[in-house]
This record gives sequence, C-alpha cells and structure tokens, in this order.
Amino acid sequence: MISELQDAYTKAVERAWESTVNVGVAGAPYPGRGPWGPWPRRGFGSGIVMDKDGHILTNHHVVTEAERILVTFPDGRVLPGSVVGSDEDTDVAVVKVEGDGVRPAEFGDSDRLKVGQPVLAIGNPLGLSGGPTVTSGVVSSLRRSVDLGNGGLKVIQTDAAVNPGNSGGPLVDLQGKVVAINTVTIPYAEGIGFAIPANAALKVAKEILQQGRVQRAWLGVSGYDVNRRLAAYYALTVSRGVFVGEITEKGPAASAGLEVGDVITSVGDKPVASVGDLVEAIREKRIGDAVDVEVVRMGHKVTVRPTLGSRPW
Repeated sequence: MISELQDAYTKAVERAWESTVNVGVAGAPYPGRGPWGPWPRRGFGSGIVMDKDGHILTNHHVVTEAERILVTFPDGRVLPGSVVGSDEDTDVAVVKVEGDGVRPAEFGDSDRLKVGQPVLAIGNPLGLSGGPTVTSGVVSSLRRSVDLGNGGLKVIQTDAAVNPGNSGGPLVDLQGKVVAINTVTIPYAEGIGFAIPANAALKVAKEILQQGRVQRAWLGVSGYDVNRRLAAYYALTVSRGVFVGEITEKGPAASAGLEVGDVITSVGDKPVASVGDLVEAIREKRIGDAVDVEVVRMGHKVTVRPTLGSRPW
C-alpha cells in the first residue's frame, strides 16, 4: 500500500514536470544607482506548457512590466518569450515561445476537486538543474475569496507550500493532471497557499488567445460585505449580501435604478453573500446581458434589471 502511494506521487511529478517551465523576467532598472550602476529589475516564476504551439500559462504578476522574458524547459533549453496577453483580475497570463518539441500539460477538471484531496505543488523557480521543486498537501478549501485588488478572486486553498518562484506553476492531482495554477501565499499565515482553478484559468487564457485581452461585463457599483456591525449600524433587515456604497454615474446600475444603501442579495439565479460572490456572478455574464438583480431596500425586496456594459477602464 505504501509503495503504491509512493509510486502514485512520483509518477504524478514525473508526468507534470515535463510540462513545467521556469519563466525568468527582466524589467526596467529600479530607480537610483548601486555601486556599479542602476539595479536591474529581475524576477522568476514558473509556467505550464498549454499546447504544442508554445503557449505558456503563468501568472500576471510574474510577467507584469517585463521587458524581456526567457523560458527555461526541463531539458535545459532556453527560449525567448513574449506576452500574448495578461489579466490582472484573475492573475493569469499567456506567454508565447517559438520552438519545437514542447510537451503540453494534461489538465484536469477543477470543478470535480474535493476538500481533502491530495495535491502536489510543482515549480521550476530558478531554472536550475536537478529537477523540480515539489511540495505535497491537500485541498483545504475550494472557494476561498482572496482580495488581490480585484474585488475578490475565488481560489483553491491548499496546505501544499508554494515555494518562492513557484507562482505560475501547476497544482496537480495524483494522476499528474493540472487542476490549478499556484498564485500566492500569505506571508503571515505559514503553510497557506492559493491556486487559481484550472477551468477558470483556461477560460481566461482562451479569451486572451482569441482576443488578446479579457473583456468583462460591468455593473458599475462598489460596496461592502454585510456583517453584524454594518447591519446594526444601518438597521438592515438582512445579515448577508453586498451593501452598495457607491454607484458609477450613468453606469448600468445607475440607469437601472439601483441606489446607494441597497443590499444586493442575488444576481440572476445566484445568491450573493459577499463582494466575491457579486464579482463572480457578474464575471459569468457577457457585455449586453440583461440580468435580474434582487436587492433589499428599506426592508423591502426590489428587483431591478440592468443591462451590463463594458468596463470603462
């Protein structure tokens, strides 16, 4: 039994490692000068080979502001790369290299993941010889909301440690299938890592490849999660939802009649208990879609139907 489990782990690593690359970036020098001139801006991350055309899936924060990209493959080849497109909201980017013999990863269905399932975090943080860096753990949570400045990204939480430079590398199951993309750790919470579900990352990557960027539907509101303190302060009759604190003038929400002080409780058929839920519900819609938004206003349920626009920035 122990030997079978050991074989499963090692074979999963071997399978995934063939498609895991190092992504080295160089940017404009930092302001100021060191003893020998301006300090170069450099960084390292990992990436996953998406297809035989040389598209590499990685994180937005790995390649942002990069002026030069070098991708190192497991066989030691180093190829120049260029950014096809990048999406800050989901921390997903696609890099392109020109070269033959790249080995695409096999992706699993992240919607079928279960809490407690064993996973492996794999990376190639410095492009060094000697094989991959690997950590093991389990799926701790499937829909953790993490605010990376994007309104709340729904990610997978794992206790498989994400080593420095492993951002953009694969989180794989015991079949070696990529189920998520390692993205971030919380420095003050040792042992907690987060990863973007593979299904979500591939959806973004596909749109980048088709259009060069991601176009998202936009409602035109900002707000706060309803909690006990907020509910008591504003004498709200609901304990969950999104309190609307600001509405963009002439935006979809304003045109549909949403008001500051409304509490959004659902979008379409999806309940909204947090800002993360609201962001996710709108992300699933398309520009031009008319959606039913249920709010609680002065203790009464009201339904408005805005037509979602395109984000103006």
